[in-house]
Amino acid sequence: MGIFTEYMLASSLHGAKYVVDREKYNRYERIFWTICIILSWVGSVILIMASLDAFNNNAISFVVESSYRDWDTDFPAVFICENKNMDRVQEAADRIFGEDHDFTLEEVLSEIVYFRGESYHTIHECTGDVENINERCILGNYSYYASLVRSTCENTVSHCSWNDVPFDCCKYFLPISTEIGRCYALNSEQTVKPKNFTRISLNSNRYTGPGTLKIRVLTESFMYTIGVYEVPNLVTPKTDILQIDQFIHYKRQLSIKNVENDPETKDVSISQRKCRFPEENYLEVHKYYSFSACSAQCRKDEQVRFCGCNSHVMPNTDPKSHCDINGLVCLNEHYEDLSIVIASWSKARKKRGVVCDCLPSCNEIDLVVVHETRDNIFDPSVDPYSIIEMSLSNLPTERYKRNVVRGKLDLVVSVGGSAGLFVGASLLSFVEIIYYFTIRAGLFSCLTSFGKKKKVNVEDPEKIVDFTKGKF
Repeated sequence: MGIFTEYMLASSLHGAKYVVDREKYNRYERIFWTICIILSWVGSVILIMASLDAFNNNAISFVVESSYRDWDTDFPAVFICENKNMDRVQEAADRIFGEDHDFTLEEVLSEIVYFRGESYHTIHECTGDVENINERCILGNYSYYASLVRSTCENTVSHCSWNDVPFDCCKYFLPISTEIGRCYALNSEQTVKPKNFTRISLNSNRYTGPGTLKIRVLTESFMYTIGVYEVPNLVTPKTDILQIDQFIHYKRQLSIKNVENDPETKDVSISQRKCRFPEENYLEVHKYYSFSACSAQCRKDEQVRFCGCNSHVMPNTDPKSHCDINGLVCLNEHYEDLSIVIASWSKARKKRGVVCDCLPSCNEIDLVVVHETRDNIFDPSVDPYSIIEMSLSNLPTERYKRNVVRGKLDLVVSVGGSAGLFVGASLLSFVEIIYYFTIRAGLFSCLTSFGKKKKVNVEDPEKIVDFTKGKF
């Protein structure tokens, strides 16, 4: 109690000395100050807890900026993914099965090459009773056949231009593995860049005006128009997909709103900002994080959980882990479980689907198709093709800005202000507590023991100080 009394008398905390000084203050005054101190500490704790809650849950705010004159708006990534090129399937089937083969084997090969999670013809022809199984069925090594049949870049896209300036299509449309097979991507960060690769500039600003991309597609395909860190997957919104048929000239006008991040956003924890930057990646399927890449990772994990293997088109998987015919049967049985993504907080978690705890990307974009037209360009004298012409409807006049409103420094200032206002505490006040009840308490104990041996009174603080100076 001696060291406690000494601490309270010398403490820098407001009102502490009034509680223990029995000589100057009577009982009622000490009780009054005790109540005041308790109320002050309670008020300080309430404000500090409110600051912590605001820091953890409301550290980020979204605002809309309209200073559009100084912006560079990047064009979205464009993915061309071939969709059932039956000419190549028939050509490959002749080489694999021979020219005299069952037509249903072409459907089997098509399902394998353009695998989307279902395998109706493959299961019907290649499983069941032994006498009913087609002896020429493909029972494994499906990734080989997918690579064999799918078209090369030169056979997929040609005649590319940006703002009417031509560029080499296959120099910038790079191959990428996705969970719907091999695609060719322009302006995507997820592709593997060759050495000394220089990315083509697809920016639009007040000097260039709204940009226009024009390409010729040589096969029936799906075109995905998404963010530069996103990837095509089984659950890509239909608004981001264009099914390309032959001999049609497609014209699309897009409206884009980007998300700009305050530089301090990266200093805020992921749980506070509720999004991930691309480099904060923990996924195996793609090298940068995005919501679509995360959902693909979920399906990869669920495929292993359900069937013990992965589909042969799942990116960045060991070929040894690819499913054989039995695995395809299992994936087909769990098609609904694997083709629907359910958020971890959703009330629909008890229904069939993949439960994914995926955060959005901090660099996502808001992309809207403003206008679209389709014109017939049929010409029997040339090989089938289609033309895709995409442009910005206008330069963006708004964009979203993610700002940090409660950073770590704001938290320190808020906590320090609350503690100083109510109890007069600072950082040194807490150091003072540690000092008094560790170093000072040990010294006090030693002096008390010494005083008992020498039969002297060491309760007087002045004598203690003198002893420490060698003058006792």
